[in-house]
Amino acid sequence: MIITTTNTIENRRIIDYKGLVFGEVVVGANIIRDFFASITDIFGGRSGVYESELNSARQDAIRELEAEARKVGANAVVGVSFEYQSVDSKGGMFLVVATGTAVVTQ
Repeated sequence: MIITTTNTIENRRIIDYKGLVFGEVVVGANIIRDFFASITDIFGGRSGVYESELNSARQDAIRELEAEARKVGANAVVGVSFEYQSVDSKGGMFLVVATGTAVVTQ
């Protein structure tokens, strides 16, 4: 399956549009990760713990997006975009959404 952020696929022709598909993942950071991330925040630098968690959530969202596209008979997803959002007031739960258009290419 081809998954791309572009609206077209080089050397492929889109012959059918199957509609929007989504991959949604909610992840939580536990108290130990929060502690180490807060140390990073105090001393500066990147928070590898949260970066790793977000990367994993993004990959899960892509897998879910692909599964939804297969369910509707698509062999590609174009125009993929990602949204990241905190879903609680403490910032311990994150929502990652992948959105795209499921298509059939030739």
